[in-house]
Amino acid sequence: MSRGNYKNPCLTMHQPWASLLVHGIKRIEGRSWPAPIRGRLWIHAASKVPDEATIKAMEAFYQEIYTLDGITDIQFPQHYPISRLIGCVDVVGCVSCDELKNWEALSQGVRLEGQTDFCWLCEQPQKLIIPFEMRGYQGVYNLENKIHAAAARGLTCSLTPFAVKFPLPDPTCTFSLKPGSVSSTTQAKKRLKTEQLTSLTAAIAGARAAATQFSKKGQRPRTNDTNDYITRSKSKATEDDAESLYNPVDGSDHTTNMEDGCSGNSNQVEDHTKSTVNYSVEYSKRSVATRRDDRNTSVGERRFDPGTARIMAAAVRNLKPSS
Repeated sequence: MSRGNYKNPCLTMHQPWASLLVHGIKRIEGRSWPAPIRGRLWIHAASKVPDEATIKAMEAFYQEIYTLDGITDIQFPQHYPISRLIGCVDVVGCVSCDELKNWEALSQGVRLEGQTDFCWLCEQPQKLIIPFEMRGYQGVYNLENKIHAAAARGLTCSLTPFAVKFPLPDPTCTFSLKPGSVSSTTQAKKRLKTEQLTSLTAAIAGARAAATQFSKKGQRPRTNDTNDYITRSKSKATEDDAESLYNPVDGSDHTTNMEDGCSGNSNQVEDHTKSTVNYSVEYSKRSVATRRDDRNTSVGERRFDPGTARIMAAAVRNLKPSS
């Protein structure tokens, strides 16, 4: 069931997140927009090959949050295929980051899994025995009928280390589990040992760094750059930062690091929008000639030589047709 023109909805995701989802390790798919569908969602792995640092950062993140629920033996995927349709999940609901974080009906590890504005709640992961090679698209899109017919026959259930059943506020309404349907009132959290807090915070920092490494359009960092970026992000996770994750709330209006992760995106977007508007106003005031000179003299830009063009034009004019 869906809201919109979706018959066989599919979502393209980067690796390793795509495989972690269809293998049942990842149970929350984070997005900046709410889920437009309920029911089966096909998962397609994008074409970018995941680097080793990103894979290690995400596996460390899930190892830490599963440990909170008493699970230490996790069988991570052996391979992370790209440009393939790899499986599907059932989207049963969508809540905000704050709602997920304070949802008492869920385990501690599941509540920590949501790190974005909207959290798509996924159940019943299935993987394809033989992944289908295909092209992906942005957003949610429909699978071609012939691909869907073939893929539906090649599914097998994934053995999840910790299956989660998200309770619906209204079992008779498929879309009842939506943003605003779960209380987001901050709850007192169980205090962990300092060692656990430190390693958990480092894992969360590494996961955030891995997820945001391509946030700037057009940038594709090298493997070494990605590894350094994730390492630097982890180094910021001190014991004081970790302690703030699980300090019991006593009615004050303080926010934790996890809350900063949920609400910080909107502030960054607002600041970026203001800077973009200011730049556009200043840029429009400059003359066309000035902007042309800037393009010609920019770093890495090959400057055009008008003299060469005039010589070539004169040579063409002097050409005579062969007799």
